[in-house]
Amino acid sequence: MKKDVLKRLAKDTGIYGMSSILARTLNFFLLPVYTRLLSEGDYGIYTEIFAYLAFIQVVLVFGMETGFFRFASRDGYDSGKVFSTVSTFLLIVSSVFFFLCLIFSERIASGRNYYPVAVVYAAGILAIDAFTSVFFARLRYERKALKFAAYRSVKILSEVFFNLLFLYLLPKYFAARPQSALLNFFTPEASYIYILAAVFCSCVVSLLLFAPEIIRTKYGIHLPYLKVIVIYSLPLMLAGLQGTLNDFIDRFLFRYLAPENGTTWEEQLGIFGAAAKLAVIMSLFVQMFRYAAEPYFFAEASKSDIKPVYAKVMKYFTVFCVFIFLAINFYSDILQYILGKNFRSGMIVLPVMLFAYMLSGINQNVSMWYKLASKTGMAIAVTFAGLLTAVVINVLFMPKYSYMAAAWGHVASYAVMILLSWQLSKRYYKIPYRWTSIILYLTAGIALFFASRIMKTSSVALNLTLNTILLLLFAFFVVKKERKSV
Repeated sequence: MKKDVLKRLAKDTGIYGMSSILARTLNFFLLPVYTRLLSEGDYGIYTEIFAYLAFIQVVLVFGMETGFFRFASRDGYDSGKVFSTVSTFLLIVSSVFFFLCLIFSERIASGRNYYPVAVVYAAGILAIDAFTSVFFARLRYERKALKFAAYRSVKILSEVFFNLLFLYLLPKYFAARPQSALLNFFTPEASYIYILAAVFCSCVVSLLLFAPEIIRTKYGIHLPYLKVIVIYSLPLMLAGLQGTLNDFIDRFLFRYLAPENGTTWEEQLGIFGAAAKLAVIMSLFVQMFRYAAEPYFFAEASKSDIKPVYAKVMKYFTVFCVFIFLAINFYSDILQYILGKNFRSGMIVLPVMLFAYMLSGINQNVSMWYKLASKTGMAIAVTFAGLLTAVVINVLFMPKYSYMAAAWGHVASYAVMILLSWQLSKRYYKIPYRWTSIILYLTAGIALFFASRIMKTSSVALNLTLNTILLLLFAFFVVKKERKSV
């Protein structure tokens, strides 16, 4: 049974990962476009706005995805009524939110020094994503991984298409037609507005993909179901808000704390945001694993012998994360050219952000206990401790160290959450994690990283050769230690 669970988990992780890999790969494709066509300041504003989008989206979705998983698969609950309740709730909330933003767009924009149309695009993105999130969740619940990946891929490809269309063609079009009515929706030259418009158009495409399901859905709120789902989901939403703040609090603080070092806060944030995007492969693996693992963790939670499987999954997850950490750092001499020349000074944060994303993934594994044990209220305390840590690090050190403080704030925040969540899990839902092996692999990865830095020469070819040997050495170490399981 354990092997079957691990095999299914690995298979679905791969399928779900197809769309995520596509998204992140195309992000690599768009990153050189953004960092060559946009200024550091414009990219900084784009980074700030998308941090706000991530934060507000947590509020709009209200933890209903996990709530849907929990009660749709629970005995005594009608999965159809659960879906109807969640989808209707999200439709009402997202619609009200969009129209309020539309009415007050001018006021909101003036308060942040944005273009008013940016607020409208952002509200449309949030409203559509919140509503369609439950339709994507139902595909995961029904284990229609291929359909999920296909829909996500279409959305992602359309986003890339609209980005290229807008960024490369519209500035030339506006130069030839300065009185065009399209200037009500765009700026004359390429800016962050173009990216927002592209994402909004891709969200409309996603809405159209689900049109048949949206039309067939029997809308209606079943109050007894809504009550229990809200009670279960509310702590997750509050924890999600804090978790999102952990991820993006530094983006919000640049406006107020960035040092005056000859560059504006927008430029510093743009450089940091672009460099952090290079660490996206790590967050990609964490995301694709979560998509596949969460439904399985709930489905198998009632089985008496499942906890050792969770522990084994955690160990293998860590091994893959360390491998990714080493691979990206070892070949960063090549990867830096993905960024425009003006953004490459931010490469100094890459190792720190990779390590932070790795800790984020470990934290997601460790923190699954409070969802499985229905102790979601505990998540609030854990994530608040992480948030407080991040705020303290940024407030104390960002005025002097700029984006290096932001990067180390992520590491400290996730480390605190892992320790707290692990201690609480031992009391409420003890999982026999193999910490000796996990710490050994983490230590080996860090040691090899510093060995690479110590041996670094002026020859790029020699550096890549030495780093490849070190990467193979780590792979050999893992295979030798795990030879019975590999």
